[in-house]
Amino acid sequence: MILVESVVGNLSDPSWKAKLEGVHVDALQLDQWQAQKNRFRRKTESGIEVAVSLERNTHLHDGDILVWDEANRSAIVARITLQDVLVVHLDGVLGQSSELLARTCVELGHALGNQHWPAVVKGSAVYVPLTVDRKVMASVMKTHDFTGITYDFQPGAEVIPFLAPHESRLLFGGADSTPHSHLPTHTHSHPHEHTHVDAEGRTRSHSHPHELQHSHPHEHEGTEAHRHGDPANHPHGHGGDAHDHAH
Repeated sequence: MILVESVVGNLSDPSWKAKLEGVHVDALQLDQWQAQKNRFRRKTESGIEVAVSLERNTHLHDGDILVWDEANRSAIVARITLQDVLVVHLDGVLGQSSELLARTCVELGHALGNQHWPAVVKGSAVYVPLTVDRKVMASVMKTHDFTGITYDFQPGAEVIPFLAPHESRLLFGGADSTPHSHLPTHTHSHPHEHTHVDAEGRTRSHSHPHELQHSHPHEHEGTEAHRHGDPANHPHGHGGDAHDHAH
């Protein structure tokens, strides 16, 4: 297993692109959700297991060079498949009156909210992940026909460099890949004692168990730690690893 704690370079750098010509490049294929994690394990196309452990709030980008073995003329490169992103451009409404600008933006927000589409606003652009077929999203935008607003679809790989990690997770952590939450129920019995006086004037007592249910949400993010209401982290493994959980 190879531990990767930092990135060597990126294929977008002309010097690295030239250096890797004729070199055996082993790809570490990642989907758009895995790419947002800073800690995970995965095998390359040739079967080499790689453990990625990057600094907090950092993540991999397409073309990142994880391992460079100059002696053996080989490298391991991250290849990330990202969906397209709907990009709504607000430049055309910025010159409008304040009243019209406010109304247009509120109507846009209302339209996106009606579709339950999450969005990230950066400058005068609104980025919306493809939660449905792009033809459907284009139809929704065309139906509303907002004055001064234009839109197009851009490759996710071109959008992600401009996003913060939490914004990337919002756009590219699709519903089919987003970590789920479950609420296991833990039952605790607490006896409650009651006293009463019988027909002969004697005091008697008896108890009834009173059950309290407590739910604890658990977030799963691959091999990353999750929290239980206090600062202590508990490792939560998947993919055949042991699942130990203490309460």
